[in-house]
Amino acid sequence: MSKTIKVIMALGGLLLVFAIGALLYGAQRADQSVPVAEVNRAALVRMHSPALGPAEAPVVIVEFIDPACETCAMFFPLVKDMLAAHPGRIRLVLRYAPFHQGSDQVVALLEAARMQGKYWPTLEALLATQARWAPNHTAQVALAWEQIGGLGLDLDRARADMASPQIAGLIAQDLADARTLRVTMTPEYFVNGRPLPSFGYEQLQQAVAEALSATAGR
Repeated sequence: MSKTIKVIMALGGLLLVFAIGALLYGAQRADQSVPVAEVNRAALVRMHSPALGPAEAPVVIVEFIDPACETCAMFFPLVKDMLAAHPGRIRLVLRYAPFHQGSDQVVALLEAARMQGKYWPTLEALLATQARWAPNHTAQVALAWEQIGGLGLDLDRARADMASPQIAGLIAQDLADARTLRVTMTPEYFVNGRPLPSFGYEQLQQAVAEALSATAGR
């Protein structure tokens, strides 16, 4: 056998190995739904998790969100549009993954607003004005306060509540669950317990459409 043929065969073997590896990786990512849905089900949703949509909705989107994440701000209204397009069929559950510097303080602010029944208006106001209080991807809670002055919050109470052990424990729990579920970026979505095979809005749309189809009539 000539040297050239041996080289060609070796290259062919390497390509085959890479192809098999890629297929196995894709299959492994797709099959993550099994451990996520069964072994780690408790880590997906906690009693404290903010949610939109009825508890009995057949399709549940769990989103790990960082309020200082630009992509989170872009995707949030699109996800709300999904809920509006399928009333009563989809529930959105938010979990926190404050990976950006200073973002944990903004999460604490959101939770303090929730204690006053102002969670969703505060979240939407902060996401809409994110560029003003998170320059260079660094959250500055002092600037975040300026964006929510018109929401009717008791600001003194909110500042005090931000330091509560309850809120600190909630954030710590969400970060621990993010590690358990191998969440390393935001936004990260799980649809009826299944992670997206790859990140993207089209992938999220497809996962939701498949879940809606699978639960038709429920």
